[in-house]
Parts: sequence; structure tokens; C-alpha cells
Amino acid sequence: MKIVVLERNSVGLDVSVDGIAALGDVTIYPNTTAADVKEKITDADIIVANKAPLNEETLKDAPNVKLICEFATGYDNIDLSYCQSRGIKVANVVNYSTDAVAQHTFALCFYVLEKLRHYDEYVKSGAYAAQDRFSNFDIPFTELAGKTWGIVGMGNIGRKVAAIARAFGCKVIFYSASGQSTCTEYERVDFDTLLKESDFLSLHCPLSDKTRNLIDLDALKKMKKSGILINVARGPVVNENDLYTALTENLIAGAGLDVISAEPIRKDNPLGSIMDSNKLIITPHLAWASIEARNRCVSETCLNIEAFLKGEDRNIVN
Repeated sequence: MKIVVLERNSVGLDVSVDGIAALGDVTIYPNTTAADVKEKITDADIIVANKAPLNEETLKDAPNVKLICEFATGYDNIDLSYCQSRGIKVANVVNYSTDAVAQHTFALCFYVLEKLRHYDEYVKSGAYAAQDRFSNFDIPFTELAGKTWGIVGMGNIGRKVAAIARAFGCKVIFYSASGQSTCTEYERVDFDTLLKESDFLSLHCPLSDKTRNLIDLDALKKMKKSGILINVARGPVVNENDLYTALTENLIAGAGLDVISAEPIRKDNPLGSIMDSNKLIITPHLAWASIEARNRCVSETCLNIEAFLKGEDRNIVN
């Protein structure tokens, strides 16, 4: 089998992909742009990708493709309908980054909630050494205990976040954008209730027609002015122009983002102009990327390919 890895660097150079190399005749590319896809997959039987677009335009001249493996859980870069019409199977990696993303969700929350940038700079600037008292808390912060943590997307990551939030003493509520959630451990509410009651609102849903621009200006106006929004799902779930308005007009207290609509961030993204880290923190889509998670991602991809070669379906999404 001819295996083409389009975005080897997406899992990090500190993580080995030798396991894939042992499964066939493998060609590995560090990165691939949309314009490069077609020429790189012409004779591929199996494609391993992450963000590279795989649709009719890029796949039509690659007649041998039988399997596409994602170095990820999400697969919105793949046209599933077209793949189905071609008999191309698509496999993703499930639950490999749950712990990492849940961990980062709270890292973003605490950074904004406890004004950590401010207090770190207060000490390192010499201001703390110059004062005559043992403590400083000039910008107030609150506890998680007794607050309401709202969630959109109660899959593996959402449930992990819910369990952690509950351990901190939060009441957990959630909204199912698809309407198909089977979760019964936590209170399910409608969208307006979620917005109005959540002190912290974290997003863990896939991008779909139902979730694109889900958090718009109307939604942000319904949130508490003390509310903090966390997005570790997909950038387009949040309307960034509307979030800019909400933050600059103090409609909500703050936001933590690991994903944005166009990655890397564009110079004209209004959120990039907000320099107040007490109000907004943006990290470069790294929530999933602990060393452990990236190793699991590659290992699971190898298992997906091995299963396919044995005539078995594993993590097939279409």
C-alpha cells in the first residue's frame, strides 16, 4: 500500500511516526497546503492528514485512495459525502486528547479568572518587593465553588470538563446543539437558560451548521456580565467580531480561546488587538497537544491503518 502522510509536522517533531512507516510504502511531507494536495496524493492508497482539504477537487485525480486517516478527532476538512460516493473510508482518532483539552480548558479559565498575568507582572516588576504588606489583591477574583459551569458539547471532553468542574464545587448544566445527547449525569437545559445561568461557559462541540456562529452578539448579551467564555472547540463556533464587541463593551468579563476562525490568526482579526490579558487569552490551538496526547494520536492512527489492512473497520466515521 502506498501511504502518503501530508502533515507530519502537525504531531510535532518530538513524536515518532516510524510506526506508520512500517505499514507500507510511505511518503512523508512535513506540511501540505491546499494547493499542494492534488500533486502529492496522485498514487496514494492511504492518506494521513490533519487540516489539508480532501474533497472532490483534491481527490478526483487520485483513483487509488481507499482510506483517509485523520491525525485528529475532527474531520471537517474532509468531504464525507464525496468519499462515500467513491467508497473511500475515513477514520479519525477518538479520545486521544480528552485529558489534555480538559486540562487546558481550566488553564484558560484560571488565567482570566484569577488575573494571573497581572499578578505575575506585579511581582516581577518590583512592585511587590516595594510594598510594606505581605499580600496584594488589587484586582478581585472569585472562586469556582458555588458557581454554574455551562457546557456546549457533552462528548468525551465535555464530560471530563464537567467532572472537573463538579470537583471544584460547580453546578454543571449543558446544552445539546445536535439535540441528540444521551448524557443523563448532568442537567440539560435550553440554550437561553445555558447563557443566562452560566458563570463559566465552555465550548466542546464539533463545527456544524447548528454550531457555526452559535455564540454571536445576541448570545453574548444574554450571558452574565461576570461570565467567562472558553472556546476549545472550533473557532467558527464563536463570531469573533461579536466577541470583540462583547469584550470591549464589557458585556462579559473575559474569554479564553485556543481556537480561532482562521489559523494561524490573521492580522485583521479584531481579537488580536485586545492586549488586556486580564480580559482575553488566546493560545495557538495547542489544547490537544500534550506530549502524551500526540503520541496517542500517532499510535491510534497506526492501529486504524492496521485494522484496514486486515479488512476491519476501526474508527470509521462514514
